[in-house]
Amino acid sequence: MARRRQTGSRRYPRTARLNELVREIVAEELRRIDDERLGFFTVTAVEVDPGIEHAKILWTDLSAPDDVVLEVLEEHRPRLQQAVNKQTHLRRTPILSFHADQVERTASRIEEILRDLDLPADEPSTDGEDHDGDPGGPDGPGAEATPSDDPDGDTDGDADGEPSGG
Repeated sequence: MARRRQTGSRRYPRTARLNELVREIVAEELRRIDDERLGFFTVTAVEVDPGIEHAKILWTDLSAPDDVVLEVLEEHRPRLQQAVNKQTHLRRTPILSFHADQVERTASRIEEILRDLDLPADEPSTDGEDHDGDPGGPDGPGAEATPSDDPDGDTDGDADGEPSGG
């Protein structure tokens, strides 16, 4: 019995393909709707459950408050649901629900906290210069002697005037 060849679209799970398809459909339909209450709006991800009953739409909007965005999305949900139904050709269309994507906000909050942290005075600065006088800087222990640093002018790093030999 011959085995059927898998096509490229079958290399990852059906729900992953459906997640991406629904994300594209919803994003495109919202672009067509062009509601001015949605500022810098982005559909960041979609999570369709394995039974294809529900689809969680994750979004961010950098300019509008969450309650306004949710109101707009709920207002347009029937149209978005219809677009998903027409373009996916599924027996059952997942019910769309909208949720603010917290990843962006969490990352911004972490960056803000890190910026506000005060580094202790004994830690080296991040600008590449050694301001605290600790050894280990450009002239500290382990620094290579250069001919200009050697008092007798030879390149062996000692001050006796004689080249080193072993």
